[in-house]
Amino acid sequence: MTKHKFGAKPCKSGEIKFPSKLERDYYNRLKALQRSGEILFFLRQVPFHLPGNIKYVVDFVEFWAPVNEQPGDIIFTEVKGYMTDLAQMKIRQTEEIYGIEINVVN
Repeated sequence: MTKHKFGAKPCKSGEIKFPSKLERDYYNRLKALQRSGEILFFLRQVPFHLPGNIKYVVDFVEFWAPVNEQPGDIIFTEVKGYMTDLAQMKIRQTEEIYGIEINVVN
């Protein structure tokens, strides 16, 4: 098995494989929030197409439940143990093109 260049350790939660424990733990947190009803549902590995035939994949898109008759939030989350310049550039470009904000968890 090859070593990850940033020291991330691949792991699983159930049958789902994750590139790092950090991402797996965030997934498990979202599952708990979904069971409690705070999150309606969430998506994993959602692609965004950028100029130059480049693709950026955000780790999670979270659909939060409505609160006090206000619509629920939609949150885009990137789980990063180490932020590279390329990742920062893709995140910034995705935010500008799609008019969204990406929450980075580390």
